[in-house]
Amino acid sequence: MRNSPLVAELRDAITPRAFLLMTAVFLVQLGFLLSYIGSFHHPEPQRVPLAVAAPQQVADRFDALPGEPLDTTVVKDEKAARERVEQRKAEAAFVADPRSSKDTLLVASATGSSVTEAVTKVVKEASAKENRQVAVYDMVPAHEQDQGSLTAFYLVIGWLVGGYLAASMLGVTAGARPANVRRAVIRLGVMAVYAVLSGIGGAVIVDPALGALPGHFWALTWLGTLIVFGTGAVTIALQVLFGVIGIGLAILIFVVLGNPSAGGAYQSSMIPPFWRAIGDWLTPGAGTHAVRNIAYFHGNALTGPLWVLAAWAVAGVVLALLGATRERRETRREGLPI
Repeated sequence: MRNSPLVAELRDAITPRAFLLMTAVFLVQLGFLLSYIGSFHHPEPQRVPLAVAAPQQVADRFDALPGEPLDTTVVKDEKAARERVEQRKAEAAFVADPRSSKDTLLVASATGSSVTEAVTKVVKEASAKENRQVAVYDMVPAHEQDQGSLTAFYLVIGWLVGGYLAASMLGVTAGARPANVRRAVIRLGVMAVYAVLSGIGGAVIVDPALGALPGHFWALTWLGTLIVFGTGAVTIALQVLFGVIGIGLAILIFVVLGNPSAGGAYQSSMIPPFWRAIGDWLTPGAGTHAVRNIAYFHGNALTGPLWVLAAWAVAGVVLALLGATRERRETRREGLPI
């Protein structure tokens, strides 16, 4: 039985490869929805690190709150409490005043407004039950042009988008798999130049142009360079290993999983355990933490995020070169020109 002209036209227009790619896109779309809605649909504080300059029983009272919203560490005085916040070992600090009925909560809204607001609410409600008042002092506020401390997140996302799109365009225009190692090195070199320009561009926008994160131009430039190059190198490597599907895998890693867990709109202590566990190990989360630590905390707690970003960059380069070597061997085996 002969196929109708319409069926024949459909088969000609939508090849099996196109159908498989559309199916992959559909799955990524569902993953995007699940990841974003799953992480953001019900934010609540979960074991937020809190330094407590008060007797142990005060800390125990906070730790025993329903749902465990706080995770306290007792310190000897207000100075030690402030240091834990500045060194990024605590999100806030509670300082009791035994001479009055009014205590102090030290917060750092530069880390993100959601966790600051949540901790403030929890501490005030718990203190009210003990007939005590709480004065809130923002010891590290976000800049006036950085409302909600969201600039770091969007800056990193912009760098990420540029990184994987630039690498994707190299693959789309010149073939997902480079013919040999030399061409893979050329792509990585082009990616490095693009990364430097992207780092400079992002730093110009947030510093002299908009004044959102002023005073850290070169530090942000080199951080952006590392983020863009690492993202691009990983995307190139995934294309070398998996062809055009590698672009989708890059989006899965950096966008579907990375963005909701990065601590942008909702910080890590406000999202469910799965996203909280992976956030610091993915480029968006490490990059966002690094930008905030540079801009607001004098570079404290920067080593961890930099190691994560460097590891992604090195992994991308190594996998891209190994994949290109394998591709060259297979091409030789098949007797095709390289």
